[in-house]
Amino acid sequence: MVWNLRVPEYLLSVSHTFAFFERKRVGFSFMMCVFILALQHGLAQHQELQEKPAIWQSKIEDSRIKQDTSSFLKAFQRGKMNGHIRYFFSQTTNRGDLSDYYANALGGGIRFETDAWHGFSSGISGFYIFNLGSSSLGQKDAATGQINRYELGLFDVANPSNTQEINRLEELFLQYRHQNTRIIAGRQLINTPFINLQDGRMRPTAVEGIWTEHVLSSRHQLQAGWIYGIAPRGTRTWYSLASSIGVYASGVGIDGVKSNYAGNVNARGAALFNYTYKAAPGFTATYWHLWVENVMHTGLAQLDFKNIWHSPFHISLQSILQTRSGDGGNPDPGKRYYTNEKPVWTTGLKVVLDRKVWNHTLAFNYIAAGGRYLMPREWGRDPFFTFLPRERNEGFGDVFAAVLKSQFQFLKKGTLMMAAGYFGLPGPENVRMNKYGMPPYGQILADTRYRLQGVWKGWEIQVLYTYKFPLHDSVLPLGYQLNKVNMHLTNVVCNFYF
Repeated sequence: MVWNLRVPEYLLSVSHTFAFFERKRVGFSFMMCVFILALQHGLAQHQELQEKPAIWQSKIEDSRIKQDTSSFLKAFQRGKMNGHIRYFFSQTTNRGDLSDYYANALGGGIRFETDAWHGFSSGISGFYIFNLGSSSLGQKDAATGQINRYELGLFDVANPSNTQEINRLEELFLQYRHQNTRIIAGRQLINTPFINLQDGRMRPTAVEGIWTEHVLSSRHQLQAGWIYGIAPRGTRTWYSLASSIGVYASGVGIDGVKSNYAGNVNARGAALFNYTYKAAPGFTATYWHLWVENVMHTGLAQLDFKNIWHSPFHISLQSILQTRSGDGGNPDPGKRYYTNEKPVWTTGLKVVLDRKVWNHTLAFNYIAAGGRYLMPREWGRDPFFTFLPRERNEGFGDVFAAVLKSQFQFLKKGTLMMAAGYFGLPGPENVRMNKYGMPPYGQILADTRYRLQGVWKGWEIQVLYTYKFPLHDSVLPLGYQLNKVNMHLTNVVCNFYF
């Protein structure tokens, strides 16, 4: 019944957006070309958490450190400069009289990395973002008093009125490589289960600190780091690690009162550690540990089995255990970030049928009822097997989730992914287990991506559509619906790398 009611309104909203562009004569022809190309094609895989950051698509290869090291000047002359232009259209259509939103962002950036000189190299990158036309994203919805959720992240969530000439120094680092060891210090991009790119807006999350990687052998690998600064996705400002917690919406505490930990977390930084063991072809064991000083410990263990008994099946198992460190961020319970008294445990299972062209995944995840699984949303997306773009299960306890995904590869450079998810959250009135007032929901998603070749080489196009709906027929207060359920979200993204 929801589908029959909402789809016509959604299509009507899209037509209104197109009419706006025609009236304003801002990028209308470009938008039409983007939609036509994207519907005919699709884009390469999104960035997985176990992959190295590839935002700029062209890093200097390790072999370059073997080049001439006789001159410091030559290290700069032989450096590599890359550029990135990104266009992002987003539209959210809510039910009934609730506010709808749209936004168009255009940005560009430059990255430079020197060649190696006696194993040392350095790099710098920056990015600008402009608003090509959008709704009043800071204006509160008349019925709920809430503001926009998705489109605002294209600009600056900390300052909704700022949508022009948003700039950020993204990377500024010194790097050293020697044989199988890499050490990098400064502002950089990393991808881990707990702190990651979460690249679903204009720019990813970046970190400041020191990071090291060491390959002990073909079977053993270590990674570790100390992070003391964060530039969250959708912001233009660098924050200390502690002050980054609470930049996004902070929900409510376990007493149902609005959380008050923003600006009150006492933590000097966070330590990350990873050990990966490749026991045999097709079997990998991984352990990650995050310690946020005076806040919490979070450990993740994962086993991956590929080509089970020489079949096309892959199986992965995951378990996460979370406990408090120190006073949870603040001795005052009203200003504390980590409020769980008991350990929080989650477990997940993923089964993949890999048929090369077609890839099917069935995944499950359970968060036990010991408390809320907590991880600052400013730092990255969930590591759960059931994660689907544009929603998260962080901040909840006593959750059962199941996701079915099918992915089709076409024309070598294109993918089409379709997914359906069931997310059995506790009701939004259960504040001890539900931080953000999110009702139990279902989600369907279609995501097509394509990397162009030939004369259009360097371009990538993505079209993503998702719809979220409540799992129960009971009438929900409007505050539990706006930007959460009974909503459609469409994204069109174009990237050009050079």
